[in-house]
Amino acid sequence: MALKPEPTAPFHSVQYALRVLETISRHGGGVTDVQIARETGLPTGHLAPLLRMLRREGYVEQVSDGAYVVGDSLVLLGSGATRREALQNKLQETLTELRDTVGAAVYISRYIDGEVKITQMADGPHTPKVNEWVDFRSAAHASAVGKCLLTQLDVNSRKDHLSRHKIARLTSRTITSEKVLFSKRDSQPPTVPVLDLQEYAVGTVCAAVPLTAGSAVGCLALSLPIEHAHRLRSAADALNRRAAPVVLSLAL
Repeated sequence: MALKPEPTAPFHSVQYALRVLETISRHGGGVTDVQIARETGLPTGHLAPLLRMLRREGYVEQVSDGAYVVGDSLVLLGSGATRREALQNKLQETLTELRDTVGAAVYISRYIDGEVKITQMADGPHTPKVNEWVDFRSAAHASAVGKCLLTQLDVNSRKDHLSRHKIARLTSRTITSEKVLFSKRDSQPPTVPVLDLQEYAVGTVCAAVPLTAGSAVGCLALSLPIEHAHRLRSAADALNRRAAPVVLSLAL
Protein backbone atom coordinates (compact mmCIF):
# COMPACT_ATOMS: atom_id res chain seq x y z
CA MET A 1 0.00 0.00 0.00
CA ALA A 2 1.39 3.40 -1.01
CA LEU A 3 2.12 5.82 1.82
CA LYS A 4 0.32 9.14 1.83
CA PRO A 5 2.57 12.08 1.00
CA GLU A 6 3.60 14.16 3.98
CA PRO A 7 2.00 17.58 4.48
CA THR A 8 3.37 20.25 2.12
CA ALA A 9 3.09 23.09 4.64
CA PRO A 10 6.17 22.56 6.83
CA PHE A 11 5.33 25.36 9.24
CA HIS A 12 1.97 23.77 10.09
CA SER A 13 3.31 20.24 10.44
CA VAL A 14 6.20 21.42 12.64
CA GLN A 15 3.83 23.00 15.15
CA TYR A 16 2.01 19.66 15.28
CA ALA A 17 5.31 17.75 15.53
CA LEU A 18 6.36 19.78 18.56
CA ARG A 19 3.05 18.95 20.24
CA VAL A 20 3.59 15.26 19.49
CA LEU A 21 7.14 15.35 20.89
CA GLU A 22 5.94 17.07 24.06
CA THR A 23 3.30 14.37 24.54
CA ILE A 24 5.73 11.48 23.99
CA SER A 25 8.28 13.10 26.32
CA ARG A 26 5.68 13.21 29.12
CA HIS A 27 5.14 9.44 28.86
CA GLY A 28 8.51 7.93 29.79
CA GLY A 29 7.24 4.38 29.44
CA GLY A 30 5.80 4.90 25.95
CA VAL A 31 2.49 6.07 24.55
CA THR A 32 0.24 4.74 21.78
CA ASP A 33 -0.76 6.69 18.68
CA VAL A 34 -4.37 6.62 19.92
CA GLN A 35 -3.33 8.32 23.17
CA ILE A 36 -1.12 10.81 21.29
CA ALA A 37 -4.08 11.71 19.06
CA ARG A 38 -6.30 12.15 22.11
CA GLU A 39 -3.84 14.38 23.98
CA THR A 40 -2.77 16.52 21.01
CA GLY A 41 -6.18 16.74 19.35
CA LEU A 42 -4.63 15.79 16.00
CA PRO A 43 -6.65 13.67 13.55
CA THR A 44 -5.09 10.33 12.58
CA GLY A 45 -4.60 11.54 9.01
CA HIS A 46 -2.20 14.23 10.26
CA LEU A 47 -0.61 12.14 12.99
CA ALA A 48 0.48 9.14 10.91
CA PRO A 49 2.79 11.03 8.50
CA LEU A 50 4.18 13.10 11.38
CA LEU A 51 5.10 9.97 13.33
CA ARG A 52 6.76 8.54 10.19
CA MET A 53 8.82 11.70 9.81
CA LEU A 54 9.77 11.77 13.51
CA ARG A 55 10.81 8.11 13.37
CA ARG A 56 12.85 8.66 10.22
CA GLU A 57 14.67 11.58 11.84
CA GLY A 58 15.33 9.57 15.02
CA TYR A 59 13.29 11.87 17.27
CA VAL A 60 10.97 9.03 18.32
CA GLU A 61 11.14 5.25 18.28
CA GLN A 62 8.43 2.58 18.23
CA VAL A 63 8.95 -0.19 20.77
CA SER A 64 7.83 -3.82 20.58
CA ASP A 65 4.28 -3.21 21.81
CA GLY A 66 3.74 -0.45 19.24
CA ALA A 67 4.06 2.43 21.70
CA TYR A 68 6.21 5.47 20.93
CA VAL A 69 9.14 6.64 23.07
CA VAL A 70 11.71 9.43 22.78
CA GLY A 71 14.37 8.57 20.18
CA ASP A 72 18.16 8.83 20.22
CA SER A 73 18.26 12.11 18.26
CA LEU A 74 16.19 13.92 20.85
CA VAL A 75 18.22 12.42 23.72
CA LEU A 76 21.49 13.46 22.05
CA LEU A 77 20.35 17.05 21.79
CA GLY A 78 20.55 17.21 25.57
CA SER A 79 21.00 20.69 26.98
CA GLY A 80 23.62 23.32 27.69
CA ALA A 81 26.81 23.84 25.68
CA THR A 82 26.54 20.66 23.62
CA ARG A 83 22.99 21.36 22.47
CA ARG A 84 23.92 23.90 19.78
CA GLU A 85 26.58 21.63 18.31
CA ALA A 86 24.23 18.64 18.38
CA LEU A 87 21.53 20.63 16.60
CA GLN A 88 24.00 21.81 13.95
CA ASN A 89 25.13 18.23 13.38
CA LYS A 90 21.57 16.98 13.18
CA LEU A 91 20.67 19.74 10.74
CA GLN A 92 23.68 18.94 8.55
CA GLU A 93 22.71 15.27 8.55
CA THR A 94 19.17 16.21 7.50
CA LEU A 95 20.50 18.48 4.73
CA THR A 96 22.78 15.74 3.40
CA GLU A 97 19.85 13.32 3.24
CA LEU A 98 17.76 16.00 1.54
CA ARG A 99 20.55 16.63 -1.01
CA ASP A 100 20.53 12.95 -1.92
CA THR A 101 16.73 12.79 -2.04
CA VAL A 102 16.25 15.75 -4.40
CA GLY A 103 19.51 15.27 -6.30
CA ALA A 104 20.62 18.87 -5.88
CA ALA A 105 22.78 21.07 -3.68
CA VAL A 106 20.65 22.37 -0.79
CA TYR A 107 21.01 25.45 1.39
CA ILE A 108 19.60 27.02 4.54
CA SER A 109 19.56 30.79 4.45
CA ARG A 110 18.52 33.30 7.10
CA TYR A 111 17.90 37.04 7.04
CA ILE A 112 20.13 38.27 9.88
CA ASP A 113 20.79 41.90 10.79
CA GLY A 114 19.47 43.11 7.46
CA GLU A 115 21.55 40.75 5.33
CA VAL A 116 21.07 37.49 3.39
CA LYS A 117 23.28 34.77 4.86
CA ILE A 118 23.73 31.13 3.85
CA THR A 119 24.07 29.44 7.23
CA GLN A 120 24.40 25.78 6.16
CA MET A 121 24.55 23.80 2.95
CA ALA A 122 25.13 20.34 1.51
CA ASP A 123 26.65 19.81 -1.92
CA GLY A 124 28.72 17.10 -3.55
CA PRO A 125 30.54 15.98 -6.72
CA HIS A 126 27.25 15.30 -8.51
CA THR A 127 25.33 18.15 -6.86
CA PRO A 128 27.54 21.24 -7.30
CA LYS A 129 26.84 24.40 -5.34
CA VAL A 130 26.13 27.74 -6.99
CA ASN A 131 29.20 29.68 -8.05
CA GLU A 132 28.91 32.83 -5.92
CA TRP A 133 30.18 35.18 -8.60
CA VAL A 134 28.34 38.11 -7.00
CA ASP A 135 28.05 38.34 -3.20
CA PHE A 136 24.69 36.82 -2.23
CA ARG A 137 24.13 39.78 0.11
CA SER A 138 24.08 42.11 -2.90
CA ALA A 139 21.99 39.86 -5.13
CA ALA A 140 18.85 39.13 -3.10
CA HIS A 141 16.68 40.47 -5.93
CA ALA A 142 18.05 37.86 -8.35
CA SER A 143 18.49 34.66 -6.32
CA ALA A 144 15.74 32.29 -5.22
CA VAL A 145 17.13 32.48 -1.68
CA GLY A 146 17.06 36.28 -1.65
CA LYS A 147 13.63 36.62 -3.19
CA CYS A 148 12.18 34.09 -0.75
CA LEU A 149 13.66 35.97 2.22
CA LEU A 150 12.66 39.44 0.97
CA THR A 151 9.05 38.43 0.36
CA GLN A 152 8.78 37.43 4.03
CA LEU A 153 9.68 40.98 5.11
CA ASP A 154 7.25 43.86 5.49
CA VAL A 155 7.22 46.66 2.91
CA ASN A 156 9.47 49.00 4.89
CA SER A 157 12.08 46.30 5.51
CA ARG A 158 12.11 45.44 1.81
CA LYS A 159 12.63 49.08 0.87
CA ASP A 160 15.38 49.40 3.44
CA HIS A 161 17.16 46.37 2.00
CA LEU A 162 16.90 47.57 -1.60
CA SER A 163 18.08 51.05 -0.61
CA ARG A 164 21.29 49.44 0.65
CA HIS A 165 21.61 46.88 -2.14
CA LYS A 166 20.55 48.43 -5.44
CA ILE A 167 18.84 46.21 -7.99
CA ALA A 168 21.40 45.38 -10.68
CA ARG A 169 21.06 43.37 -13.88
CA LEU A 170 23.22 40.28 -13.36
CA THR A 171 22.02 38.34 -16.42
CA SER A 172 19.62 39.04 -19.27
CA ARG A 173 16.90 37.36 -17.17
CA THR A 174 17.34 39.40 -13.97
CA ILE A 175 14.18 41.22 -12.87
CA THR A 176 15.15 44.86 -12.29
CA SER A 177 11.71 46.26 -11.42
CA GLU A 178 10.88 46.29 -7.70
CA LYS A 179 7.16 46.24 -8.52
CA VAL A 180 7.47 43.21 -10.81
CA LEU A 181 9.78 41.52 -8.33
CA PHE A 182 7.17 41.45 -5.55
CA SER A 183 3.74 41.71 -7.20
CA LYS A 184 3.59 38.15 -8.55
CA ARG A 185 5.16 36.67 -5.45
CA ASP A 186 2.81 38.47 -3.07
CA SER A 187 -0.20 37.07 -4.93
CA GLN A 188 0.92 33.46 -4.39
CA PRO A 189 0.55 31.34 -1.25
CA PRO A 190 3.81 30.91 0.74
CA THR A 191 3.92 27.18 -0.04
CA VAL A 192 4.59 27.90 -3.75
CA PRO A 193 8.38 27.67 -4.27
CA VAL A 194 10.27 30.80 -5.36
CA LEU A 195 12.24 30.18 -8.56
CA ASP A 196 15.40 31.66 -10.05
CA LEU A 197 15.62 30.79 -13.74
CA GLN A 198 19.16 31.96 -14.56
CA GLU A 199 18.43 35.34 -12.97
CA TYR A 200 21.47 35.21 -10.67
CA ALA A 201 23.87 33.19 -12.81
CA VAL A 202 23.77 31.90 -16.37
CA GLY A 203 23.77 28.11 -16.31
CA THR A 204 22.05 27.68 -12.91
CA VAL A 205 18.42 27.40 -11.81
CA CYS A 206 17.26 27.48 -8.18
CA ALA A 207 14.18 27.13 -6.00
CA ALA A 208 13.46 28.16 -2.40
CA VAL A 209 10.70 27.64 0.16
CA PRO A 210 10.21 29.61 3.40
CA LEU A 211 11.25 28.17 6.76
CA THR A 212 9.08 29.54 9.54
CA ALA A 213 10.58 28.86 12.95
CA GLY A 214 9.43 31.44 15.47
CA SER A 215 10.01 35.02 14.33
CA ALA A 216 13.13 34.18 12.29
CA VAL A 217 13.04 34.75 8.53
CA GLY A 218 14.62 31.84 6.71
CA CYS A 219 14.39 29.59 3.69
CA LEU A 220 15.42 26.21 2.35
CA ALA A 221 16.75 26.22 -1.22
CA LEU A 222 18.26 24.05 -3.93
CA SER A 223 20.28 24.69 -7.07
CA LEU A 224 20.67 22.72 -10.29
CA PRO A 225 22.88 23.11 -13.37
CA ILE A 226 20.85 24.27 -16.38
CA GLU A 227 21.07 20.82 -18.01
CA HIS A 228 18.91 19.55 -15.14
CA ALA A 229 16.38 22.40 -15.37
CA HIS A 230 13.67 19.93 -16.38
CA ARG A 231 13.87 18.52 -12.81
CA LEU A 232 13.45 21.88 -11.07
CA ARG A 233 9.69 21.70 -10.47
CA SER A 234 9.69 18.15 -9.12
CA ALA A 235 12.79 18.84 -7.01
CA ALA A 236 11.19 22.01 -5.60
CA ASP A 237 8.03 20.08 -4.70
CA ALA A 238 10.13 17.42 -2.96
CA LEU A 239 12.04 20.16 -1.13
CA ASN A 240 8.74 21.59 0.12
CA ARG A 241 7.46 18.20 1.28
CA ARG A 242 10.71 17.43 3.09
CA ALA A 243 11.16 20.85 4.72
CA ALA A 244 9.46 19.88 7.99
CA PRO A 245 12.48 18.07 9.53
CA VAL A 246 14.66 21.11 8.78
CA VAL A 247 12.18 23.51 10.39
CA LEU A 248 11.87 21.12 13.34
CA SER A 249 15.65 21.16 13.88
CA LEU A 250 15.55 24.96 13.85
CA ALA A 251 12.59 25.08 16.25
CA LEU A 252 13.92 22.66 18.89
